[in-house]
Amino acid sequence: MEGRDNEEKGPEAEEGRNYCGGLSKSAQKKLLKQQKWEAKKAEKKALEKEQKKREGERKRKEWEERLASVSEEERGKLIESRKSLRKERMEQRSEERERNTERLSRAKECGQKIVIDLEFSHLMTPAEINSLVQQIMYCYAVNKRCREPGHLWLTGCKGEMGTQLKRLPGFDNWIIEKEDRSYMEALEDEKQNLVYLTADSENVVDDLDSSKIYIVGGLVDRNRWKGITMKKAEEQGIQTAKLPIANYLNMSSSQVLTVNQVIEILLKFLETKNWKDSFFQVIPQRKRCQADSEQSQQVKGGENGIDSEEKNDQFESKKQCAQDSTSQAPSHD
Repeated sequence: MEGRDNEEKGPEAEEGRNYCGGLSKSAQKKLLKQQKWEAKKAEKKALEKEQKKREGERKRKEWEERLASVSEEERGKLIESRKSLRKERMEQRSEERERNTERLSRAKECGQKIVIDLEFSHLMTPAEINSLVQQIMYCYAVNKRCREPGHLWLTGCKGEMGTQLKRLPGFDNWIIEKEDRSYMEALEDEKQNLVYLTADSENVVDDLDSSKIYIVGGLVDRNRWKGITMKKAEEQGIQTAKLPIANYLNMSSSQVLTVNQVIEILLKFLETKNWKDSFFQVIPQRKRCQADSEQSQQVKGGENGIDSEEKNDQFESKKQCAQDSTSQAPSHD
């Protein structure tokens, strides 16, 4: 029966066998589901690219037809008007880049230090590494738009993870700390201030301490590596803490969040100093009980909650934002 199932699943089952060694049947099913989702996402992306191309061709044709239907004088005015509009947009983008650069540069001097620990890449599949890279890109895009951005660190930027990150457009110019070394090596003089954020900790964060350096585990674990960040922190002898989620809402499942969700919650709190608002604005409705989901509508002014899969669909737009804001910015590393 098992052989028949693998035969029916074809290449996807074969790919699952390549990366699922030692996993339970439940974990293998979840991994195969993720691989199917990744394939569907790639197909959707290709379709959107083709639609965008057709839309561009349609607009170009309409523009050419419009120019052909007017006099020479009117044609000149239309072209000049279009050039002026394009110039205005470029100036606005340039001003936005300058504002972002100024905020991020200031954050490197006095912003809240937040580390994303990337030393778990050997535990993830290529698809999971790619997912984490997308999450990091989202984190950077969100941070540079904050009124009070944090000082983000990427530690353990090596191996396949480092390779994938360096392929991101504009990554070399990101105003962020990038370390091949572990956070224990890069921040050895501040070990007493390191706090690993993990849902398994008994300590609860009441407020963010500017003297502390908060660490977020960069792991897309698919529930395969429960307790791994807590164990790592205990072995290293550093502090641990968890976000006060249970104090403000009831989770319909575990309190484990994605990297981008944790980072965005921290950034929201830096701006609002309000955990409740931060949680309701970031944590997807499917992870909350019904009462909490209804309450979130009031917190967000009626705006629909954003599911994690919807956020993944937003990564491409965030990628463009990150690329636009860094393409002309000087390197600060």
